[in-house]
Amino acid sequence: MTNVSDSNPRIYVACLAAYNNGYLHGAWIDADQDADEIRDEITAMLARSPVEDAEECAIHDYEGFEGVGISEYAGIDGVARMAAFIAKHGALGAGLLEQVGGDMDQAESTLEDCYHGQFASLADYMEELTTESITIPEALRYYVDWEAMARDAEMGGDLFIIETAHGEVHVFSNR
Repeated sequence: MTNVSDSNPRIYVACLAAYNNGYLHGAWIDADQDADEIRDEITAMLARSPVEDAEECAIHDYEGFEGVGISEYAGIDGVARMAAFIAKHGALGAGLLEQVGGDMDQAESTLEDCYHGQFASLADYMEELTTESITIPEALRYYVDWEAMARDAEMGGDLFIIETAHGEVHVFSNR
């Protein structure tokens, strides 16, 4: 069910006091850790700022989030949760987050409750589902259009897929 990512989600957090005074000061921080640990690293970065009493920061860059966007002022709790999800599930997690509009609760529950597995295509899933459910007489097997069944299931809103590689789709049912 998990598709481990090779990437390490990281954020570049910049000191805004330094930035506003013409200095580039910040730190790359591993986002796949506890939110309090991220905050500790941000506090340490701000303490090293060339501008005294720096206390404001923003996320100016990020990597390893498999295409999921992170806003400049995203909350650290949300970033840490998203990073952990993507680190655990890779492109599947990122694709699912995109599918549900970045809603972490919905992404987690969809993965838990609606995931049917990885297949070469949605048609392959439809064939497996059908042949496990009913016996198709051998004489009729070649007349079944699995592609059409897959297209109908997807267009009808019953199923959706997340493609993570060529010939690798993950099938979900819609709630």
